[in-house]
Amino acid sequence: MASSLYLCNQNLNYPISHGRKSSYLCKNTSLSAFWGHGYRKFSQHLQTVSFQRTPFVKAMASNSKTDKQQVEITYDPDERLNKLADEIDKTAGLSRLTYFSPCKINVFLRITRKREDGFHELASLFHVISLGDTIKFSLSPSKSKDRLSTNVSGVPLDDSNLIIKALNLYRRKTGSDNFFWIHLDKKVPTGAGLGGGSSNAATALWAANQFNNCAASEKELQEWSSEIGSDIPFFFSRGVAYCTGKGEVVKDIPPPIPLDMSMVLIKPPQACSTVEVYKRLRLDQTSTVDPVTLLEKISKSGISQGVCINDLEPPAFEVLPSLKRLKQRVLAAGRGQYDAVFMSGSGNTIVGIGSPDPPQFVYDDDEYQDVFLSEACFITRGENQWYTEPGTTMNSLESPSDLSSTID
Repeated sequence: MASSLYLCNQNLNYPISHGRKSSYLCKNTSLSAFWGHGYRKFSQHLQTVSFQRTPFVKAMASNSKTDKQQVEITYDPDERLNKLADEIDKTAGLSRLTYFSPCKINVFLRITRKREDGFHELASLFHVISLGDTIKFSLSPSKSKDRLSTNVSGVPLDDSNLIIKALNLYRRKTGSDNFFWIHLDKKVPTGAGLGGGSSNAATALWAANQFNNCAASEKELQEWSSEIGSDIPFFFSRGVAYCTGKGEVVKDIPPPIPLDMSMVLIKPPQACSTVEVYKRLRLDQTSTVDPVTLLEKISKSGISQGVCINDLEPPAFEVLPSLKRLKQRVLAAGRGQYDAVFMSGSGNTIVGIGSPDPPQFVYDDDEYQDVFLSEACFITRGENQWYTEPGTTMNSLESPSDLSSTID
């Protein structure tokens, strides 16, 4: 299976010294975008200074008659740049942030009852995985409107998008007047049961809080987020949680599954309406296994087909019979290759745990030529940190005081 690679132009030949660190800007990098409000002041000086790491320069004036040295001037470009950068550090704030926005799978999903408010009560083991989007946030000069762009079609760019809803929510709760330019590099398919939109919203709340000097606690962000989506609070866990209620009651638990366990995600292009799935759900035909028992079994014995129960599979398979056929074929073709094969959320992604490779028929059959395929693994996040994409060391904090961060 081919893996996706994200390449950056490595023709980096403009070193900029900052303190005792050196960073490199790509030829096409916009200094004004990178340095924010401090750029104009700094650029005036950069125009007269060579970007080469040259030694200090001496200029001497002598009396030609006596041949005696009168004045000696020493000029060190590095030292001058260091002092200028220190000045900007004091006055220029954070201008851009880039964050990884991962999705999740439901290792098991029990629907236990229908509530009086019309929603269904669930009990589920949620776990963040390594497939995710990248979101770039830049402070906007506007004080009235956010601007959202994306790399794919079909994603709403107005106030109906959960990213914009999250930013509006944050401003309403904190009184912040920050507005943003946001670019969403979308890799998580929509309508897949992977919580991509919910993750985007949680990431937007986290980013807005960073720009606002962390005015809100993580607990507050988690509580506020439930106002715009039931799955959003989960992403403020450490990446693995037992969720109840509509999904908004989140209990952090230690990872019960090895984080290096691989998986493959297979999503057909056909839509599977969540509304239609719940319409066809019959509670008298759901599993009777206690979800706490499922959690205990996974913690003690790991993943198996018997514990990866999803009560939404039968109604989803009614809505989309081809999805049921896909799961059956993956199970049959796997021949023990996967520890478990199941649907995530309300569909329509089939997850095979235990191997990153899809079965061969997915490549061979014309019926599956348009499916979405991705390998993934389980991930978590550290305290006071957002999620990072495996293979990277940190999210990108782009400000004058952090020139050693990755520049995109």
